[in-house]
Amino acid sequence: MEEIRRVGVVGCGAMGAGLADICAQAGLDVSVVVSARTSVARAQARVAKSADNRVRKGTLSEEDRDALLDRVSFTDDFAALTDRQFVVEAVPEDEETKLLVLKQVDAATEADDVVIASTTSSIPIMKLARGVERPDRVIGAHFFNPVPAMPLVELTASLLTGDDTRTRTENFVTEVLGKRVVWCQDRAGFVVNSLLVPYLLSAIRMLESGFAGAEDIDAGMELGCAHPMGPLRLADLIGLDVLTAVSRAMYEEYKEPLYSPPPLLLRMVDAGLLGRKTGRGFHDYRR
Repeated sequence: MEEIRRVGVVGCGAMGAGLADICAQAGLDVSVVVSARTSVARAQARVAKSADNRVRKGTLSEEDRDALLDRVSFTDDFAALTDRQFVVEAVPEDEETKLLVLKQVDAATEADDVVIASTTSSIPIMKLARGVERPDRVIGAHFFNPVPAMPLVELTASLLTGDDTRTRTENFVTEVLGKRVVWCQDRAGFVVNSLLVPYLLSAIRMLESGFAGAEDIDAGMELGCAHPMGPLRLADLIGLDVLTAVSRAMYEEYKEPLYSPPPLLLRMVDAGLLGRKTGRGFHDYRR
């Protein structure tokens, strides 16, 4: 089995940029594919910012950063994925969007043993593999933000994922990228979100009911339970639109009320109050 040296990343938001960063840091040749030519410059800026953050923290030298960025190319053409050995999609948490991207990746890649990975945090992998001609090559690889700093990756195989895809992915993620792997059953939410999302939604319902204010809810969990970040600040960091999408996917699968997004969360998404990325969510980040 050929060693993975050529990686493709589709999408270049916070997740995609972080993936491109760590893959290039590992000495890999990285091709980033974005949705439009007008997005190329923004994608380049995001990857550079991810690397620059590590330079500021002293975990990456300026020389290594420059070498890292030289190993990353950017395009809006899926043909750039033709020779890739490992391709990971990092597009928004929407089933139809991810299905379309995975079909395009499947059509563009030529290697018989290519791994086609999804970073979904909630959608069952079988749902994403169903429209792909090679479902045995599809696997879930849920990285966590910020990707360079977070050590965990949730790996999820569908009923049709091949054993070699499982082995190839685990070896790549652990030995090349240096991450810790946990294996999950192919169920919506996997391990982390199945535990985390009900907690976050419970905090939102507490705020919505008037039981306590946002600052007090967060302070209670930070100071009373030694959590590094309260649930509402964490929801803001994740993005309230992302939290809503994950919640809906989990509710669709389990039909359990604890996974249902509260009305307050839905109204905030309707209003564009998505958390840190828009400057305002359950807390105000504009000052």
